[in-house]
Amino acid sequence: MNEMLSYCGLICSDCPIFLASRESNKTKKEKMKIDIINLCKEHYNADYNFDEINDCDGCLADGGKLFIGCINCEIRKCAIENGLSNCAYCDQYTCDKLSVLFKSDPSAKLRLDFIRTGVY
Repeated sequence: MNEMLSYCGLICSDCPIFLASRESNKTKKEKMKIDIINLCKEHYNADYNFDEINDCDGCLADGGKLFIGCINCEIRKCAIENGLSNCAYCDQYTCDKLSVLFKSDPSAKLRLDFIRTGVY
């Protein structure tokens, strides 16, 4: 599978929610959703319940299924409003919203920095 990069520099195709969306074994998918709830709480201080962990085709999906966190993501909304393929191309890079994300996901910043320098 090709790497699917989100607006903020996270890799959607590696996201546990994206992967759980593709899981056909119901028992395994339910376990994955419980793990996602715990991960979201620990890593992003986000408190989701089991039913909120829905299928997701990645934040760049146009008309596809989106996780509630992607639907409500201010970074995603901003990139779409500004017609950007990702935040590396923004004149405001690195904004406050991205700075908060980069504290918990520094690899996202590295990816966007590489894109800005033409290396990625």
